[in-house]
Amino acid sequence: MKRKLKKILMIFIILIVAVSIIVFSINAYVKVSAKNRIIKDNDYSNLEDIDCIIVLGAGVWGENPSPMLEDRLLEGIKLYENNVAPKIIMTGDHGRKEYDEVNVMKKFAMDKGVPSGDIFMDHAGFSTYESLYRAKEIFEADKVIIVTQEYHLYRALYIAGELGIEAYGAASDPRQYVGTTYREIREILARNKDFVKCIFKPKPTYLGEVIPVFGDGNVTNDKEL
Repeated sequence: MKRKLKKILMIFIILIVAVSIIVFSINAYVKVSAKNRIIKDNDYSNLEDIDCIIVLGAGVWGENPSPMLEDRLLEGIKLYENNVAPKIIMTGDHGRKEYDEVNVMKKFAMDKGVPSGDIFMDHAGFSTYESLYRAKEIFEADKVIIVTQEYHLYRALYIAGELGIEAYGAASDPRQYVGTTYREIREILARNKDFVKCIFKPKPTYLGEVIPVFGDGNVTNDKEL
């Protein structure tokens, strides 16, 4: 009996080690594949013909962006003001009437002086994968710069590349955030999940009518701003 239990324990340990190696190898691969496309020191001089800036959504507190989202928005607005791209896609969760990331994001940018017509809202950006899939298929964006915190950029850039988007990243990390360690750990699993998704490329929750990002962003408005 002891010998049998010892064998079972050994198999269990081997499985744990094997799974851990796979998980951390995929995590490293995703990071390495994307790191050279993260813009350093605000050096946008080599970027040309960018279709749009994609600001990935995060939590909102009522009518206000959370600190992480505010920093993403400020970075996206800075890129727009420096003529890195002529349009911005605000993509996030607006799956429920009472929770609306994208209108908060658009209003914030408009209050900073960005014209409404240059801001598109993706109301069905329920995940990083879905936001980038829809950027390609709905908004017809082929060459973009993605804005989020650096830990999240690796995965976003990897997904974009796998979906056929030429993407660069601008990190928005001007301060420390509560729960950073937890997010870093969770992100390892998220990179593995999206690595698998990019193999099979499932369709997002919603697709719908094509809305070219080269047009008027007001067509994505769902209420008076």
